[in-house]
Amino acid sequence: MRSSVRVRVLPFIVTLGLVLAACGSQQTSPSASGGSSAQPSSNAEGGTVRIGIGGAPDSLNPGLGELSEAYTLYELVYDTPINISNEGKYEPELAKSWEVSDDGLTWTLEFVDNAKFHDGTPLTSADVKFTLELYRDTEEFPYLSSYPDVFKKIDAPDSTHVVIHLSSPVGNFEYRMAFMYILPKHIWEGVDPTSFKNQEMIGSGPFKMVENKRGQFTRLAANKDYWQEPPHVDGVIFQTIKNADARVAALTNGDVDMVTEFPPTAVPSLQNAENVKLAITDPVSGSLRDVFFNLVDPADCPPKDADVPGKCTGHPALRDLAVRKAMAMAVDKEQIISVAQLGLATPGLTLVPVGLGAFYADDVTDYKFDVNAANAALDTAGYKDTNGDGIRECLPTQKCPTGDLTFRFFYPTDIDTAPREAELLEGMWKAIGIKINIQGIDSDTLIPICCPGFDYDIILWGWGSDPDPAFLLGVPLCSEVDTGFNETGYCNPAYDKLYEQQGVETDYATRVGLIHQMQKQLVDDVVYLVPYYQKQLQAYRTDRYTGWWGGATSWGLEDPSSLTVIRPVQ
Repeated sequence: MRSSVRVRVLPFIVTLGLVLAACGSQQTSPSASGGSSAQPSSNAEGGTVRIGIGGAPDSLNPGLGELSEAYTLYELVYDTPINISNEGKYEPELAKSWEVSDDGLTWTLEFVDNAKFHDGTPLTSADVKFTLELYRDTEEFPYLSSYPDVFKKIDAPDSTHVVIHLSSPVGNFEYRMAFMYILPKHIWEGVDPTSFKNQEMIGSGPFKMVENKRGQFTRLAANKDYWQEPPHVDGVIFQTIKNADARVAALTNGDVDMVTEFPPTAVPSLQNAENVKLAITDPVSGSLRDVFFNLVDPADCPPKDADVPGKCTGHPALRDLAVRKAMAMAVDKEQIISVAQLGLATPGLTLVPVGLGAFYADDVTDYKFDVNAANAALDTAGYKDTNGDGIRECLPTQKCPTGDLTFRFFYPTDIDTAPREAELLEGMWKAIGIKINIQGIDSDTLIPICCPGFDYDIILWGWGSDPDPAFLLGVPLCSEVDTGFNETGYCNPAYDKLYEQQGVETDYATRVGLIHQMQKQLVDDVVYLVPYYQKQLQAYRTDRYTGWWGGATSWGLEDPSSLTVIRPVQ
């Protein structure tokens, strides 16, 4: 998932813990739709939680969602067979238990018998079977179709059991089931899943959809008939506040009760704000900032009859590995972390964050920051600045739009620190004769430009990782270029073979070795530059609700682990 950071989902790095700020007076704030919001009642039940977010969900259809704001809603509105705790452990949710056959090819799950959808219809194994088959068979789904891709046959022998037959053994079955948002068969079986808007969002989760005004707010109501313990609040409003300063001000002024993201520069003021508590944690899986290149040769452009036909306008010089290596050597990651993140990050390497433990390739060497070596490499590759304007010219064989190494550089406007990071990269690359023209673009607009449009040169974005590396390492596959999941157009059969091998490898140590090889391949080919792995910065008011998650790692305070347990302050 690309996060605002594009979804992509969560490192166990060293935590900074929770920083306590002073307490003060309570204030009343308007709701997202203009009315006054409910205040905490004296019996510690009720109230509507207002959460300020920088972006907005791009789709209410779980199969089509790409941004983190959408997946926040899916987690609240739907249940999954298996849950992942804030400690990163797999635990029962809809599935009470599960077991695998000796040959690793058959998994049997037993489901609860008291779960109901929001419209009162019982949730049974038929819904689970339907959902898994829908995700598996709908190739147009950008993310969720990859989780059940090895589920060859799915049986529902009775109302509470599901038997899944795999085409090959896998070493990450629980992980695959943790993102299977169970849909009501009686609603979805009669619609086209690739165009279904899913405005009512009928699920079985702890919250129900009430109203969604795209780009403005989303209102959820507590599911008081939830099959597990229902939330103690009456509802939640996610209000889009695009400006970071306005988002922080909304929290300190009492207009919202929690904010999901803000730039590190806001940390000092929030530490000193009355009635505000700052949470600086490590996301459960890892979150990263990435800079990626358009590597698609126009001759290999995605089909013109695709939903978003490929334009493939990437600068030809970026397809030269020598250029990308020089750009990698010119990036001072420590400076980006210090200036843009105020030190609240860890230097990045690949698409696998440090938080994934043994899967992170700590045996792979990154490119050393060395401007002189970068300039020498470009000189050797034949990129000269013959007219003395400070920008190197392209090679005679390249058909460059401007004749030199001037690249379009895009970033999504909902990343608060992106403008500063872009400026830093601009200066670093200027030192080696490369110019970038920087442009901030709304996330919804940037997605089709990116992939599979390939109508860009360089993009700065971010990913939130799953607890297993298979998700993000599946992005650079050849087979995902046409789907748009592969954002760079990178295609390497050797990489694809390693991915296939790790997918069926059940020996943990062997699988770890294969995943390390894949990361080395990505670094060697400079498919991505990963400046850093992020900390998760959030904050909430202490005079409104109590019980927010306070551990060292977290899915986020907007996760059910907080929103289902918080209570109004008496």
